[in-house]
Amino acid sequence: MRALQGAVAKDRVNHAYLFSGPRGTGKTTTARILAKALNCEDPKDGDACNVCASCVAITKGSSLDVTELDAASNNGVEDIRDITAGAWHGTPGRWKVYIFDEVHQLTKAASAALLKTLEEPPAHVVFVLATTDPHKVLPTIRSRTQHLEFRLIGGDTLNTLLQDVQHAAGLEASDELIDTAVRLGRGSARDALSALDQLIATGTGEDATPDFDGLFAALAANDAAMALQTLASLARDGWDPEQLAEHFAAETRQAFLLQVAPDVADVTGADRTRLATWGSQIGLPRTVRVLETVGRTMREMKSAPDKTVLLEVAMVRLVMPDLDSSIDALAERVTRLERAPQAAPAAPVAPPAPVLKPIGTVAPVAPVTAPTPEVTTPTPVAPVTAPTPEVTTPTPASPAAPVGVDTPPAAPTAPAGPLNPADVRARFAQSVIARTSRGAQMILKAARVMSTDNDQITLAVADEEVRKHAQEITPSVRAALEHEFRRPIVLTWIVDTGAAVVAPPPTPTRSAPPTEEELADTAFDGVDDNTSTDTEKVVTSVTEHLITQAFPGATEIS
Repeated sequence: MRALQGAVAKDRVNHAYLFSGPRGTGKTTTARILAKALNCEDPKDGDACNVCASCVAITKGSSLDVTELDAASNNGVEDIRDITAGAWHGTPGRWKVYIFDEVHQLTKAASAALLKTLEEPPAHVVFVLATTDPHKVLPTIRSRTQHLEFRLIGGDTLNTLLQDVQHAAGLEASDELIDTAVRLGRGSARDALSALDQLIATGTGEDATPDFDGLFAALAANDAAMALQTLASLARDGWDPEQLAEHFAAETRQAFLLQVAPDVADVTGADRTRLATWGSQIGLPRTVRVLETVGRTMREMKSAPDKTVLLEVAMVRLVMPDLDSSIDALAERVTRLERAPQAAPAAPVAPPAPVLKPIGTVAPVAPVTAPTPEVTTPTPVAPVTAPTPEVTTPTPASPAAPVGVDTPPAAPTAPAGPLNPADVRARFAQSVIARTSRGAQMILKAARVMSTDNDQITLAVADEEVRKHAQEITPSVRAALEHEFRRPIVLTWIVDTGAAVVAPPPTPTRSAPPTEEELADTAFDGVDDNTSTDTEKVVTSVTEHLITQAFPGATEIS
């Protein structure tokens, strides 16, 4: 309004204005006030006097200087052409004002016809276009107008407006009725005035909006029965489920705003105190979940056959988070458990002290309680002397080993005297090779003991390739030697081209079937029970040894 006031006062009026904003915010009313100020005979600081003939005629709607058009019903191109054609005619006043309400509903042809006049308007004509959807107006029209946006009115301002209207009209309305009208207006001055007129006519505001105190109490107490009873009572009063959901979402929003940003909430008076109290009792997490759940329910109601069921299920889920598997419901349950008072742990009960009885006496047996116990005189029992156990003092030289504990094997100790080469060769072939893996046995069977020097044993293999493989099995072979000779062994590998292995003698034929272990050994070593030979075959490498064992008696053809 200040921008329009300044434009009129300084005589800098634009030829076209676009007023946009929600319904009931005063767009059309402001357009009429602007027409009054432009044609007023005695304006004051850009405002109309409301006394002169022009102002009175515009107030009555009989002025020839102001033409209003409802674009929702007159949206054809012919209607716009008639108006634009008359815009060039003269007028009694200084300015001819055309007001187009809901201009976004004009057809494309009508908008094009209006655009031509806006591009080259008459000097004495002012166009005021009002709309609730400015994005639906052609961009070319918006670019040729001065756009002013209207917004919803705050609760305090709307309350003051209704108080002024009440005193100006001489109405009798209590503060409770005015607060109810402000809440019903939701920022719209027109809706608030209509609600106040209705409330004054009925004399009470109880039936104007549903009473949701029962639902808020059910949410605070987690009482599903109370929530359903409140919904049933409101339904019996004639409230539609969609209306209930819409009103409940509006009140919950105010409770949410009072918790997060109190200055944004537009409720006043007793309603502000009431919703702030409910918000603090319910808590912010559940308040947010109520808004989300009710909003989702309102969308589902549009295609549901029974809207009441959807609202009842939504209320029960809000009251009982256990029935809701959403993340918000689970978070609410965790928060409720964290806020619950923790019970102090019970003090541990000390076990009764054991009764020490002297050795050699028998304790009297407690009598069993019966419905009619008989009193009997106990017969004294002679004390029995316990035999004295024999105490054996363990000898320090040989302490007893604890039962159930594995005694670790003794470390190999070096016996006196050097190793005997003949003994080493015999035990190497009989015991040491058998203690190694099968891969190591292949190499050891192709090796021989060359010499023994104190604790050092030298093994010879046929070529350098075999010696490299033998180095990899040195730890296991040395462990087998130390276990056999009970002393630390130093193992050395050398290459001796004269080293050879005698193929193992054939196994004698027997009538009994071999065991599984014998069959496995036979399959691996490649020895057939029915194969016999009287000659010893000498091999010079591991490869030849494996071929000999796998194909006994075969001849290599080069």
